[in-house]
Amino acid sequence: MRTIKAVQITEAVAKLAIDANYYIPEDIYDALAAGYKQEESVLGKEIIDLLMQNNRVARQEQMPICQDTGMAVIFAELGQDVHITGGNFEDAINAGVVKGYAEGYLRKSVVDDPLFVRKNTNDNTPAVIHTFIVPGDKLKITLAPKGFGSENMSAIKMLTPSAGVDGVKKLVVDTVKNAGANPCPPIVIGLGIGGTMEKAALLAKKALLRSIATSNPHPAYAKLEQELLEMVNKTGVGPQGLGGRVTALGVNIEYFPTHIAGMPVAININCHAARHAEIEI
Repeated sequence: MRTIKAVQITEAVAKLAIDANYYIPEDIYDALAAGYKQEESVLGKEIIDLLMQNNRVARQEQMPICQDTGMAVIFAELGQDVHITGGNFEDAINAGVVKGYAEGYLRKSVVDDPLFVRKNTNDNTPAVIHTFIVPGDKLKITLAPKGFGSENMSAIKMLTPSAGVDGVKKLVVDTVKNAGANPCPPIVIGLGIGGTMEKAALLAKKALLRSIATSNPHPAYAKLEQELLEMVNKTGVGPQGLGGRVTALGVNIEYFPTHIAGMPVAININCHAARHAEIEI
């Protein structure tokens, strides 16, 4: 049994909150650079160049990539041989969010009541926490700040099995077209297929954590990822929704077994920054 102190978790999460908001992932920056070469629209190329400049300035000047520093979404893989001392696990995570958003001068965007009062919690908590118990004595934490320009454009549909691959393709393309400029394209698309309604949504969110330089290990799903990327980039939405070839940088799919009568499909959209950072304790 290995002991991890709650304060270690708090410090780790605080650093992740800052790093994820300041530093664009390398695979995303590389995809933007490749998109710049592929884009035929003069305005589209200019927009991608400005996005890359913005990312470089954020890194050099130690400031947020975007004014919307998002709601903190946490994926925690907790080893079953880990014993946490000195505090509650989720409390330690939320304390880290408070610390990181304060020290990093990150905008606090969380309201305590989603429907009526909508009063800001003033510290960007509570975080959305997904915990998975895994073998071993390590704790891996991934923090993904989720801005709502892109989150609001996400979708979930309970398709029937008869919809097939074509039904999935239509849902993705229609969702991207309807989203237009709102999610700040070029976007990254996380697609969750299978399970139940809530499982599909979780799969879609988790899919966004995988490098877009890495395909799904299943050949059929890897092929579908590429086909969907090509279809989305033929919509003409383009960078920042102003037309062009590069509407998306990548499509990642995660899947799970499901019921014989259903085929849940969830689409989670990320803006061009696709922010996330991870650490293992």
